[in-house]
This record gives sequence, structure tokens and C-alpha cells, in this order.
Amino acid sequence: MEILAPSLAEYQDKYQHIKFERDDDGILEMTLHTGGDSLIWTARVHDELGYAFTDVSTDRENRVVVLTGSGDSFCAEIDFTTFGLATPLDWSHIAFEGRRLVRNLLDIEVPIVAAINGPATIHPEVPILSDITIASTTVVFQDGPHFPSGIVPGDGAQFIWPHLLGLNRGRYFLLTGQELDAQASLELGVVNEVLPQDQVLDRARELARGIASKTDLAIRYTRILMKRELDRLVHEQQGLGFPHTSLAAIDMMAAQSNS
Repeated sequence: MEILAPSLAEYQDKYQHIKFERDDDGILEMTLHTGGDSLIWTARVHDELGYAFTDVSTDRENRVVVLTGSGDSFCAEIDFTTFGLATPLDWSHIAFEGRRLVRNLLDIEVPIVAAINGPATIHPEVPILSDITIASTTVVFQDGPHFPSGIVPGDGAQFIWPHLLGLNRGRYFLLTGQELDAQASLELGVVNEVLPQDQVLDRARELARGIASKTDLAIRYTRILMKRELDRLVHEQQGLGFPHTSLAAIDMMAAQSNS
């Protein structure tokens, strides 16, 4: 039978901002980076992640995923100049890729262990949607590019954070630009463990090896069952957000140009 799913060799060097390595146990490490250092969020990163998650999810040789970042932050900087934000077509593209980013991340049918190496103030929902989250003591979470910048948090943040933190805490987090440090994130259940930065990746690898010791179907079907509630939320809620985000952003830019 012809195998149509991608092999690691087909996507290993495909992406500018994602490094892939897989060991003999089927543990795939995805390291997000910009030029080998901490990830800077750009339009290209936004687009790459959705396609990369598809490649990872359809490669049946992947048995566990370890998701981490390079340098001292997971992602704490954004380059807004790389995004087209002025026209309906610009926002249509952002919405298309943004929906795919979260949905394709959840389409990965094997457990994901996040090794969060430092501050995640830009799209922090990416690592915290993992099944296990190991955070550095230097971690800070914030939904920086949305409401603090006058942008509607409609790309998934609007339901992911209230789901994780509880309705009132989640809304407060989004509306105030609250920063959650590592200890607060642990106490609130956003992360599972907090360790010194130089121990985070080793611990994630240790946990991944424990998962990989189980049979393929035990691994895969456990992940499928555990993410059902997140699948439901994405299906019901995500499509509602982008139209509101785009309309409010175009309105804000019009107001700025008239002032």
C-alpha cells in the first residue's frame, strides 16, 4: 500500500522557524526559534505553525511531541510590521491561518509535553494547550498583543484562558493584560511543574520517555480522549472570534488615521 503521509525527512527542513529532531522512541522535539534564538512572532511564524502541526499530526512515526523554544524566552516579541492589517483580504488570510493554527495543534493525536523555557507573552496559548506543561522559573504568561494593544482577543484566547483559569480569572487576565509568573501559573493550574531553566527540557524529555514506553494505540487513543473538551470548544467558539477582531482592528485604524 502506498503511504501518503509525510515522513520526517520531508518536513524536517521545511520551516524557517521550527527545528525538528526525533529519537528512536518516536519522541519528536519541536523547537521554535528565530535565527536560532528566541522566537519573534511574525506573519511567517503565524502561517508556519499551522502547516507544521499538520505535518506532525499526519506522520505516524511521531509517538510523543516535546514542544519548546530557543534562548531565554518562549516567545515575548512580535513584529506587527510583517502583518497586513488594513483590508478585508488581509484579515481573511489571518483568520484562515489562525483557525488552522489552533485546530491543527489539537489534531495532533499523540501527547504533547511543553518545555516552556521562558516568558510567553505572545500567543501563550500555544504551549499551554499541551497535555503536560513544564515551566521555567523565568516564565511569565500574558496575552500581550491583543487587548493591551487595543485588539480583540478573538483567535482562541477568548475561550482558552477562561477555560484554563476559570471564567472570572480568565476574563480579568485578558482585559487587564495581567502577567502570571511561574509560581502563580503553577498555583492556578496553567502549568504542571516549575523548575530552573536549565532543567526544564530534561524533565520534559523524561516525561516523554515515560509516555513513549506505552504501546502506540494506548498513547494515541489516550490523547484523543483527553482532548475532546478542547476539540468541542474550538469547534463551537473559534470561528466567532476573527470577524470581531478584524472589524474592531479596522475601526481602530480608521480612528487613528482620522485623529
